Amino acid sequence: MKRPVIGISCMAGRDEYGFEMMGVSQAYLRAIAAAGGTPLMLPVDDDRDALRGLYDLCDGILISGGEDVSPACYGEEPHERLGGVDRQRDDAEIALARWAHDEKKPLLGICRGAQLINVAFGGTLYQDIPSQVDTDLCHTLSFDRREWGLMAHTIRIAPDSRLAQALGVEEMSINSMHHQAVKDVAPGLRAVAWATDGVVEAIEGLGDGFVCAVQCHPEELQAAADTRWRAFFRAFAERCAEHRQASVVAI
Repeated sequence: MKRPVIGISCMAGRDEYGFEMMGVSQAYLRAIAAAGGTPLMLPVDDDRDALRGLYDLCDGILISGGEDVSPACYGEEPHERLGGVDRQRDDAEIALARWAHDEKKPLLGICRGAQLINVAFGGTLYQDIPSQVDTDLCHTLSFDRREWGLMAHTIRIAPDSRLAQALGVEEMSINSMHHQAVKDVAPGLRAVAWATDGVVEAIEGLGDGFVCAVQCHPEELQAAADTRWRAFFRAFAERCAEHRQASVVAI
């Protein structure tokens, strides 16, 4: 069986010379390849036909991390501590998430990706945890120290979740690089992991389809810092392979 193709949404920016660029951290590519998938970077712009063409090549979709999700996507005014946003990316990733959901194509979100998936299906976000949540935890600790493998705090995981089944634990330490988080969980999703302050750290879809999203950055942990996350990526890649095979049979 061919390796499943897993599309990874890109973020936009400029390089040191000022050229406009799109890409993702190599850690995503390595994690997907190590799990048995073939990573395919998905540029996110306004050309929906091009994006749909790439999406159709994929057996699963990974919504990656990055900047804040625009509050306009969930009907709120910007908070004074809202960071940079990219509405072009928001809209493209919302389309990817909804296509995947409608066609039961496996969908994985990481950090911003978790927030985006929640918003795509009708949920809302805390725009800034420090000013909107009563907490003593620093949810940006790994980012602040520029140590991507730094374990910032622990999380509790629902024992009946796909996440717990893949990792084999119901409590673990994670890295943390976010100041936004899920507030109201979208219809069709449920929270399955929480920090000690109650902040949602993972969400999953209800039903048989594979929708899973985590607030931490396991792609930065799976190689060495916490190899249990390799099983998480393998579980995703395996579901993508199953979707590929089912699609071939259907044809």
